[in-house]
Amino acid sequence: MLTYIIRRLLISIPALLLIAFVIFMLLELAPGDPMASMPLTIPAEVKQQMREALGLGEPWWVRFPLWLKQFFIVEPAYWIDSAFGTDLAGGQQRIISFQSRSPVFDTIAERMPQTLWVVGMSYVVGVAIALPVGIISAYRQYSVFDQAGTFVSMIGFSVPPFFSGVLLIVIFSVSLGWLPSIYDTTHSVTDWDSFVFQLRQMVMPVMVLALQTTAQISRYMRAAMLDNLGQDYVRTARAKGMSERIVVLKHVLRNSMIPVITVIALGIPSIFGGAIITEQIFKVNGLGQLLIIALQGNDIPMVMTLTFLFAVLIVMFNLIADVLYGVFDPRIRYD
Repeated sequence: MLTYIIRRLLISIPALLLIAFVIFMLLELAPGDPMASMPLTIPAEVKQQMREALGLGEPWWVRFPLWLKQFFIVEPAYWIDSAFGTDLAGGQQRIISFQSRSPVFDTIAERMPQTLWVVGMSYVVGVAIALPVGIISAYRQYSVFDQAGTFVSMIGFSVPPFFSGVLLIVIFSVSLGWLPSIYDTTHSVTDWDSFVFQLRQMVMPVMVLALQTTAQISRYMRAAMLDNLGQDYVRTARAKGMSERIVVLKHVLRNSMIPVITVIALGIPSIFGGAIITEQIFKVNGLGQLLIIALQGNDIPMVMTLTFLFAVLIVMFNLIADVLYGVFDPRIRYD
């Protein structure tokens, strides 16, 4: 297993470098100028000095290796310096945002907690609901519970977040006045009352996002369970006198988790990417909103860093999913 993991990590290095190069060139060739948002009263020579200060005067074959060095060497060294008080970074230049003139990773670190509070919690809730719903729907195929689960899944697939989010705001905020319509990103949890308020403002965005997650994963879980319930080993286990609980939860569920693990693992990077539409509706100051602002302002370092971080997470969780295959399915071995 260890040899397989090391081999996969080594294969991932050129893949990530290629992804980084493609992202960089797409942003390099895209129209737009970071200096276009500057006031017209700024003289042309001052704008040129600002371009040189931001590194825009250098050709792409100089800026791309510099960005790789900053991403993989300077930034990790800086965070190690902050944690242990060492001096690995050596005062080297970090990745700086064109808009805020502040380090990109500091801005991401400030926004990350809001995204994890909302998007992360919604994913956990969605998975926790989807798995038992899919198992019961498959075991009781065509029952009332199965029909209800299918109906809710259809709603989750067909209703977009910008509609369901606004609908929840109209019902629970405007009409009933039970929940706040805007997410207060400055709120901090210090006591029980502040914790309750945090839960109240999380309810609607979490409901919107969890509905989509539940709809997707429950359908995969149901289809995988139905496929395994008709297999010969299930009839053999029942013929040996095993209880239905052991047959379903130990044998059928374990074999059915293989495709579901893929869906869950590949969906985790979307947590860190944020929910762009939902964050805009509820004014969540998360990574999704940060990416939109960076795209609108031609903030190339911010856009490239965020998109490449998502690519790294996708590659990493692909590897985690492959490792988990061997945990759930004894037929799969990497030795």
